[in-house]
Amino acid sequence: MAYNQAFSAYKTTGVKTATQGKLLIMLYDEAIKQLKMASSYFNADGKVEASNIERMNKCVQKAQEVITELMASLNMNIESAKDIAENLLSLYFFFNKELMNATINQDKSKIDFVCNMMSELRGAWAQADTMTQTHTSEGTPSFSISG
Repeated sequence: MAYNQAFSAYKTTGVKTATQGKLLIMLYDEAIKQLKMASSYFNADGKVEASNIERMNKCVQKAQEVITELMASLNMNIESAKDIAENLLSLYFFFNKELMNATINQDKSKIDFVCNMMSELRGAWAQADTMTQTHTSEGTPSFSISG
């Protein structure tokens, strides 16, 4: 019991003290984790056992909630980044639509596709965050990935 409370406090502190870039990466990590878990409920025949349908759906729903949070975090008011924000918004809409279809049709390939795309985006954001931290520590102005 005490371990669970300590771990929960550790996670809460980690979120509260994280940079905007790290928070964004945490969101991607959670979506990817949920999509991988959802994908794991498919058997070799590409079907989900009746006893696992609800679990698979919950994982997809959690991933969709994270993607919706990513959509809400976009800042469309920064003129220099407006095109990027609009493209990300379109991607996130597409991801949620694909995941809805994946749930309805029990289509593992759509879940895996979105998971792979989220992994690629996560990698790009992680690289941008690393570059931002490096430039900031050198005293060079950096760009903001805030939302």
